[in-house]
Amino acid sequence: MRAFIAIELPKEIKNSLSCLQEELKKQNADVKWVDPSNIHLTLKFLGEIEDKKLDKLVDIMQEVAKNNPPFTIGICSLGAFPKIEFPRIIWVGIDRGDKETKKLAKDLEERLFRLDIPKEERNFSSHITIARVKSNLNRIKLTEALKKLEDTWSRKTLEFLVAKITLFKSTLTPKGALYEALKETTLKAI
Repeated sequence: MRAFIAIELPKEIKNSLSCLQEELKKQNADVKWVDPSNIHLTLKFLGEIEDKKLDKLVDIMQEVAKNNPPFTIGICSLGAFPKIEFPRIIWVGIDRGDKETKKLAKDLEERLFRLDIPKEERNFSSHITIARVKSNLNRIKLTEALKKLEDTWSRKTLEFLVAKITLFKSTLTPKGALYEALKETTLKAI
């Protein structure tokens, strides 16, 4: 089973990000847009997991959750990897909650290593992917739109409370990935 652990976003945040996607779609670039219902903040991509590891995986999630209190995330930026002039991944970033998100990801990474789940080679970056650029078609128009909207998004803050983390199953289909929430764990009560 292909899986990942993530922070789910509230519907109103997904709606705002969907509006952002609609603005960017006007550039007619060759982009695969993340379905708004699937937008999330990935803490740890697990890859293929054997079913027999599921219980231990959930135990680790609960262990991490009980050591991390709820916190607020503030979405405040728009960007692209590797850089806005040559976008491959389009994302929104966070400022408020960045430290807490990084701690959650690090705690998961350290403990999941016990299950032979490899550690990431890159440092964790708190971001929410909204699109993947497939080719250079209309890349310049897309870059210009990103730069214009980047300024708008640097002055906008969308906030939400993070009180749980979720284990998702990801099924790849010709129309895109289908996500199914398998288990939620609640962060430490204050």
